[in-house]
Amino acid sequence: MTTVLIVDDQPLQRYGFHLLLDSVPETDVVGEAAHGAEAVRKAAELHPDVVLMDVRMPGMDGIEATRRIVAAGGRSRVLVLTTFDLDEYVHAAIRAGASGFLLKDARPEELLAGIRAVVSGDAVIAPALTRRLLDEFAQYAPSHRTDPSEDPRLTSLTDRERQILVAVGKGWTNGEIAARLVLSESTVKTHVGRVLAKIGARDRIQAVIFAYDQGLARPTAD
Repeated sequence: MTTVLIVDDQPLQRYGFHLLLDSVPETDVVGEAAHGAEAVRKAAELHPDVVLMDVRMPGMDGIEATRRIVAAGGRSRVLVLTTFDLDEYVHAAIRAGASGFLLKDARPEELLAGIRAVVSGDAVIAPALTRRLLDEFAQYAPSHRTDPSEDPRLTSLTDRERQILVAVGKGWTNGEIAARLVLSESTVKTHVGRVLAKIGARDRIQAVIFAYDQGLARPTAD
């Protein structure tokens, strides 16, 4: 059973998510919050596996709430639900530690799959968002990037693991990495796990940030 906290300032939106999650046996909605401050408080009280987080809310927004929930060091993973075309702050939520992003018009099965993904320690980004999200992030990434040879986390990687990190930074899925590097998906998954451990990344999204910061990935790369 996966416990979920729903965070959205729109009561009807919360109601819709609640109905969907109550309709499947694998999820249990343990609470709702109408703004960021309430989300932080309830996450600390309820310790949900997943926090479905709106971005734009009155008072404390979803970005700051995500940052505080992640910084608390608990088990809760944050899955951001957004209308990306209208939200210029989504890249900041990556920095805040969100484990995934889905559009609010995602199909029910996509939302449920996203919840399963973040609970398993993976990261999820809606297919329609992947390239645009990387492009948006790149615009706000630091103009100065560290020389990769200077970072001890990179020197600990094998050549193959560095290849995997670059591929993750480009937004490739495990299947795409396997096809392009001629590896099995299980081998890719093993390599990804080792890369995350060596660079101290919580999930793939943090690995993307790391790859961009180190100058290993660019939004225009194939």
